[in-house]
Amino acid sequence: MKYIKFFLVGILFGIVMSKAEIISWYRIYEMFKFQSFHMYGIIGSAVAIGIVSMFLFRKKVVKTFKGEEIHVRPKKRGLYRNLLGGTLFGLGWALAGACPGPMFVLVGKGVVSILVVILGATIGAFLYGLLKDRIPH
Repeated sequence: MKYIKFFLVGILFGIVMSKAEIISWYRIYEMFKFQSFHMYGIIGSAVAIGIVSMFLFRKKVVKTFKGEEIHVRPKKRGLYRNLLGGTLFGLGWALAGACPGPMFVLVGKGVVSILVVILGATIGAFLYGLLKDRIPH
């Protein structure tokens, strides 16, 4: 019962994604063919919000709900890591027709074929958990 607020926020987020057409395969197709600004506008807005949020976290302006400071650890930088990760993510997104965020929203809308993608994502996450100590980060 204590997690009900997260469940309700998830439902609200799913409705917003559905109404904004973020889960539409056609919108994703348009984006990859540079035919529409719709998805670029949404992604750009998310990046802008992320930049502002990280700035506020680092300046200690924003705290957790419990009043604790949010610590942002620096990450290792490497061009090949970003290129490899971005390429894998993009290929998966293009092949599946959906990024990881709206997968469960698509199930809720009755797109049964996305269950194959969810199964693949689950297997991939499980394999990563098994191999994470043996691969470079």
